[in-house]
Amino acid sequence: MTTDVNTRELALEMLISINEEGRYSHLVLREVLEKYQYIGKKERAFLTRLTEGTVERQITLDYVLNRFSKVKVKKMKPLIRNLMRMSTYQIMYMDKVPDSAVCNEAVKLAKKHGFSGLVRFVNGVLRNVARGWKEVDFPTPGIAYSMPEWIIEEWEASYGREKTGQILEGFNREAKLTVRTNLSRCTPEKLKKRLEEEGVTVSEVQEIPYAFALSDYDYIAGLKSFQEGLFYIQDISSMMVAQTAAPEKGDYVIDVCAAPGGKSTHMAELMAGTGMVEARDLTEYKVELLEENRVRHGLDNMKCVQMDATVFDEESQKKADILVCDLPCSGLGVIGRKTDIRYKMTKEKAEELVLLQKKILDTVYDYVKPGGTLLYSTCSIHQSENEDNVAWFVQAHPDFSVELMRQIFPGEAGNDGFFLAKLIRSKDGE
Repeated sequence: MTTDVNTRELALEMLISINEEGRYSHLVLREVLEKYQYIGKKERAFLTRLTEGTVERQITLDYVLNRFSKVKVKKMKPLIRNLMRMSTYQIMYMDKVPDSAVCNEAVKLAKKHGFSGLVRFVNGVLRNVARGWKEVDFPTPGIAYSMPEWIIEEWEASYGREKTGQILEGFNREAKLTVRTNLSRCTPEKLKKRLEEEGVTVSEVQEIPYAFALSDYDYIAGLKSFQEGLFYIQDISSMMVAQTAAPEKGDYVIDVCAAPGGKSTHMAELMAGTGMVEARDLTEYKVELLEENRVRHGLDNMKCVQMDATVFDEESQKKADILVCDLPCSGLGVIGRKTDIRYKMTKEKAEELVLLQKKILDTVYDYVKPGGTLLYSTCSIHQSENEDNVAWFVQAHPDFSVELMRQIFPGEAGNDGFFLAKLIRSKDGE
C-alpha cells in the first residue's frame, strides 16, 4: 500500500468537514487516523497537531488574517478560508515548518483544487502574515486564547479574572493520554510491562494507582493490549466518578447516560465480577458502543439497555445502591480534547442543558435506595450546570445530602475540567 499521502491536504479536507459541514473535530480526526493507519508516526503527529491546532486557535487566526487581508475571512471561499487558517497556524505555532514551505504548499493546494486565480492572493497574504504577525496585539483574552467572549464572561463572573486566566492556560497545555487498568483482566504491574513490550512509554499518575499516562505510541487502537481489553482510555478526572462512588461487591448500579461506557465499565471492574451495572442510554447507536466496550472488557456483571432518562421507569424505583448521573452538558471542561466545542456551544444552548439536567435528575432520583448514593457529574466548569444544580436538587429533595462536591479545573487532575458531587439518600428515603 502506498504511503504517498499529502498530510496538508488531508488536514484541509478535515477542516472543511469540521468548519463548513458542522462535524465534530474529534470524530473526523478519528475516522481519518483509522483510515490512514499505515502512514508514519511523524506524519500522523503532524496531521493531528495541524488539524486540532487550527481549530483550537481559529479566533486568533481569523483576527490575524483579517489584519493582513483585504478580503475578510468570512468572505473567503470555504476551501481558501480553511487553507489560509491552517497555513497561518503553521506560521505562528509550528516553528519547525519554514514559512517559505508553508506558502509554497498553500499555493500548490490552491492550484490543485481549481483556485489558480487566487494563487497571488494566497501567496501575498501569507507572506505578509509571516513578516508581520509578531507585531499584532490581541486586544482581548478571547482573541488571545481563541475563546468566545460569552464563555470568558461566564467564567470571570464565577471565578474572577485571575482564575479564568489559569483555566485558559490550562486548555493550552499539551494533553496526555491516560488509561486505567482493566482490573478484571490484569494487574497494573502486568499492564505496564505489556505496554512497554509494545514500545509505549508508561508513566504512573498520582491520583489513581491503577492508571497510567502513555506516550511514544503510534496508533493506540492498534495495540494488542487495547484490543484485548486490558485498559480503557479515560481522563483522570473522569475516572474519579467511580473512584468516588466507591461501589461495594454485590451492589446494583444504574448509569442513566452511560455511553460510551467509561464509568460503567469502571464500576463493574471495581466490583470484581459481582453485582450488576445497568448501563443505559437513549439511542441504539449509543447502546451498541456500550455493548462493544462491555464485550471487549469481558464484563459479565454489566448489561446495556436502551432507555430514555427523561422518562420515569417504575421498575427501577429504589433499586440502585449507586445511581450515576453523568449528564449531557455544555462540555466546556473538555475543550482541550474536543477543540471545536467552544464554537458549537452557545449561551442559549448551555441554559437549555441546565434545564435538561434538572429534568433528568428530577426523573431518576427515586431509583436510589434509602441510604444509597447518587453521583452527579458533568464535564463542564459552568457553575450553573454544577454547584447551582446541586443546590437546587438538595432543596427540591431534602432526603439527599451532599457528602462531597468537587470542581476540577483543566490540568488539576488529568487534562479535563470536570465536576462531581456525591449525594447520599437518607435511610428513610422519603
